[in-house]
Amino acid sequence: MQRTLLTITLVLFGALSAAALWQHGYWGIVAPHFRSLGAGQVLADLVIALTLVMVWMWHDAKACGRNPWPWIVATLAFGSFSPLIYLLTRKPLPPASS
Repeated sequence: MQRTLLTITLVLFGALSAAALWQHGYWGIVAPHFRSLGAGQVLADLVIALTLVMVWMWHDAKACGRNPWPWIVATLAFGSFSPLIYLLTRKPLPPASS
């Protein structure tokens, strides 16, 4: 179920992003965040949220034996797409022994 929800989210977010890119271009998506305090707050919130996700991905990738750097760089370049793909490709950790 989780994988299905992640896939649906990735596909819908990808379609929305592609439509916005086609209609406004890259700068047209980024520029409005610098025009008002309200829009700047949304950008700051996104930066904070993705930073928290990158910290989690770093620790999780290390625990799973994966190299975290490609995921960190991809998140900086492509935003939320990278954490969604990370979660889709993540193998569950084995149960912790007591």
